[in-house]
Formats: sequence, structure tokens, C-alpha cells
Amino acid sequence: MSATPQKNRASRRVLAAAAGLATVGALVAAMPAGAQDKSQGNGQNKPANTVDVQLLSFNDLHGNLEPPAGSAGTVNETQADGTTKAIPAGGVEYLASSLRTARKGHPYSITAAGGDMVGASPLLSGLFHDEPTIEALNKIDLDVTTVGNHEFDEGATELARLQNGGCHPVEGCYETGKKFKGADFPYLAANVTSEKTGKPILKPYTVWKKNGVKIGFIGVTLEGTPNIVTANGVKGLKFHNEVETINKYAAELDRQGVKSIVALIHEGGAPASTSYNYDCDSSGAGDGISGPIVDIAKGISPKVDALVTGHTHQAYVCTIPDPAGNPRMVTSASSFGKLYTDTTLTYDRRTKDIVRTSVKSAGASNPKSANHIVSRDQPKATDMTDLIARWNTLAAPIANRPQGYITADINGRGSTDPEKPLGNLIADAQLEGLAPADKGGAVVAFMNPGGIRADLVYKASGSEGDGVVTYGESFTVQPFTNMMNVVDLTGAQLISALQQQVSGSNEASPKILQISKGLTYTLDMTKTGAARVVTDTIKLNGAAIDPAKTYRVAMNEFLAGGGDGFAALGEGTNKLVGASDLDLFNAYLAAHSTAAAPLAPPATDRITVIR
Repeated sequence: MSATPQKNRASRRVLAAAAGLATVGALVAAMPAGAQDKSQGNGQNKPANTVDVQLLSFNDLHGNLEPPAGSAGTVNETQADGTTKAIPAGGVEYLASSLRTARKGHPYSITAAGGDMVGASPLLSGLFHDEPTIEALNKIDLDVTTVGNHEFDEGATELARLQNGGCHPVEGCYETGKKFKGADFPYLAANVTSEKTGKPILKPYTVWKKNGVKIGFIGVTLEGTPNIVTANGVKGLKFHNEVETINKYAAELDRQGVKSIVALIHEGGAPASTSYNYDCDSSGAGDGISGPIVDIAKGISPKVDALVTGHTHQAYVCTIPDPAGNPRMVTSASSFGKLYTDTTLTYDRRTKDIVRTSVKSAGASNPKSANHIVSRDQPKATDMTDLIARWNTLAAPIANRPQGYITADINGRGSTDPEKPLGNLIADAQLEGLAPADKGGAVVAFMNPGGIRADLVYKASGSEGDGVVTYGESFTVQPFTNMMNVVDLTGAQLISALQQQVSGSNEASPKILQISKGLTYTLDMTKTGAARVVTDTIKLNGAAIDPAKTYRVAMNEFLAGGGDGFAALGEGTNKLVGASDLDLFNAYLAAHSTAAAPLAPPATDRITVIR
């Protein structure tokens, strides 16, 4: 499938499709009258040799239209005295205001995104298959984004609908007399091809043009997307190497005379500090950035001038040398619209290329690129307030239903510990719901940590009152509505699954499964690989796991398919499909809490961690 021609859009920019893509049409918008380049000091309106192009970017919005709650809605800022302060941030009412303010005084301004704009979204967007988020991004004047792994949560056909428009094939149109128009910005998917045709399913690149300035954008998602998305989501698709794909299309753009190129990459890294204002180019021991993006950046052609990244939900502005040894900016703006990156690309009209400098210019007083907080102290964008109110009216009958009651925040996404209170709660809910013989006979349950998308927050999100968990809030925690599976696994396979948390594809960045009550073991992080799991400590209800015995194990369909590198979990037999993870979670909240006896955060004493 290919993208259809984009709608004309009156704006301050021109975004034109790259030449040679017969399957996609041009994206053309009108330029404002009287836009001038910098003039020479000779009193004439003669274009200067260089033009400063503003690149505004963000990533991993995940449909967070309303300000994210709890720890998911803060960014860390290092203060002058070295302490760290958590600052509330995010919400599209503020993101729109921030971007519109930042564009003032910049006649050459582009807004780009690093993927995962949708998917794993709160109820306000997820209930409507993320149409509200696409509408918001249109109003924000997003120019281009790459696909991320979550753009494939509902498959390639649904992704094409988000791009091209049209009402949902099952649920139809959500508002009487209104047809969903789709995104008026291009989604790029250079390294995602159809198994049948071998061609990219969406445009691989696009070119932004204004007054003779041309900047190409190539978009890729991580090659490992099939490992972290359900099999149905990536059916019929092939995902290719990020570096090879970017280099291929950078050469193609170069042959077309496009010398200034930005890569949008839905893959990232981990800076040494979680503070958004950390100096990523610090040279001290342990400073800098690690993770997949480092090797990717080192392999991408020098023809590419800057990398906008994502996926890891981290904040960084780093300089990583390209293969020619020249400095190149690599940026990421956290997640959920809490930050945006402002980067200056100095375009040389003679060479048609970007004048490459380090992240900070001489004296470090004028950064070429920096992350900025999307502060909630600024005025809200009224068009976003109206958009949220309109969709909230449609969602309210479902979103506001109480599901249970809690005594305090129960941290999931906001917890940095291997064992998370909310992870325990979810796993316990899955075990309880699937333990009855007619429901599967489960004796243990596993939950993937990446599937926990938020915290359960004590403070009211609306008028329901503090401590009340609404359907909208529980949906935000588990928005995928994965069906639960109960399967037979041997004790040996269970042990292998626990070892796969910290070995193989998960060794560099462990994925610690959240486990139901009764399962205990020790994790020794001073060791390496599978040895980190101390096998003789693994016990279920006090008894050692017997490698030869068969156990009934509950997990969501993603894990049961071997997702997240858990091949052992994909070996289950005698599968029984149960209720959805969200239904089991809500049923557990209803059964174990009342207004008079709310549920307290569970203890985290199942995994003993040695560091």
C-alpha cells in the first residue's frame, strides 16, 4: 500500500514530496508573502550565503492529549546546586503553545517528530483509534514524522487509514456528519516494506522546500519492531536495518541535489542522567550516552546532518561523530509531549548543505540545539482545549465509570525498580482471574513491563474524587486490551524465560517481568547474562521450580507470542484464551476495593535484587 496525495494546506511552509516516488503524490503548501532571507550588509535585499533553519522536534507522544498524571507528567531538571527537581510538563494545550511561541521570528521553521505519535494511548485518544491525536497534530502544524513501533499496534491497514483518512472500518465515524480526514503531514517508513511488493508501505522520505532552501527527511523505525509488536500488527511486513536504509536513501537524495538531510529514527539511547538539561557531551567518567543509537549514529552516512530519535523516552542533546569524524547532533525529547527540541540548522546556499558545528558553539553561550520544557505555566492553546473538550464529551460515559479505590499512588511506568507495585497488582489480577479450572487453571502470571503505560494516581483526574480509579485511568495503564492466554510450560521453560529477562536481546537493557504472588527469586545484577538469575532461588509458593514439571502460566497474547525477546514463553502448549488484560484488571479492582476499604499499594518483595 502507498500513501495517497496529501491535501493542500495553507501554512508558512512548503513541504514537497521527493521526486521519483510514483506511488505517492506531492505535498505542497503555500508560502507566506514577503518571507526574506537574512540580507547582506550592503543595504540590498540580497540573500545571504547562509540561512538559519529552525528544526523543532518531539517524539513518543503516545496520544497524551491531556497533561499526563503523576510521575509520568514530570521532567527532571538539575538545579544550580546539583539537586534534581521534578517539574510538571506536557499536554497538547501547552505543547501547541510552546511550539507556536518558539516559531515566532523564524521564517524558516520545520516541525518534525520521531515516531510513536499514537498507540498505547490514554482513553481519550485510544477509545477513538487515535483520531483525536492526528487531529491535534494537524492543528499543531506537524510537518513530518517517522513511524514508530506503536504505529503498527493495529496493523498496516489502520496505519494507512491514519495517514489517508476515512472512518474506522468497524466502528465507523464517531461524529455525525464528520469524516476523519487523516494526517495532513507525511508518515515516513523507509525501512518497512511489504513482503508482497518489496516496496516501502509509506513514503521513505520527503523534502521540505522554501525559497530555494531544501532539506530532506528520511524516516525509519527500529529494525526490531516485530519483537515488540503483536504478530498481527506486523503481518505481511518486513523491517530492515536502520543504518543501511538511511544510507541508501541519503545517497538517493544526494543524487537529486538534496544535500541537507535529517534522519528521523525511532530508536534511541540512555544518557548518563535523567535530567533534561544534562550536558550529554560531558567528558567525565560514566558521562555521555549509551544504547543502540550510538552505533546507529556512528554508521549513518556523513550525508545526513542531524538525527532526531526516540523510543527510549529519554531526554538528550548529544554530539556523536559521523563516520568521517565530524560532529553531528543526536536529539530526543523525552515523551508524552513534555519537552520539545529546538535545533538550528545553518543552511549554506552555495553548497546546499548544512554547516556542521558541535552542539554548542564557541563559548557554549549559544547552543545549536537544546531541549525545552513544555511548561504548564504558559497560556493554553484554546483550539486544543476545544478539541479535548469535544472528544471528552464523547468519551465521558465510558471514561468516568468508577472501577475501584486506592489509598495512594501505585507506581508502574513511574517506577524505576525492577519490581513495580503496579506490576505486582496487574500480575495478581491476571492470576486471580485465570486460576479457576474453567478459566485456565493458572498457577502463576507474567506481565511485560513495557505494557504498563502509566501509574495509578491517587489524585482525581476529573470530578470523580481522590482515590477513585475510573475506567479511563485503568485504560491508560493497560491500553492495548490484549487477550489473556493460559498455556502449559515446563519448569525448565519457566527458568529459561526468567533468564531471558537479562540475557540475549535483553542483556544490555533488561526487561524484568512482573510476577504474581507466590513466585520468588533472586536477581544478581553483579553478574552477566543468564547468570544474573540465581536459579536455585526460584520458588513457587515456597517450593523449588521442578524443571520436568508442567505449570499452567497466564500471560497476555503478546508475551505468549514470544514478544520482548521471551522465546521460552512462546513455546507454550494447550493454550486457552481468556478475558482481556483490562477486564481482569478492572474486575480485580472491583473485587478488592470499596470506597470504605480502598486498596493499598502492594509490597514489592518478590524479587530480591543484588546490585
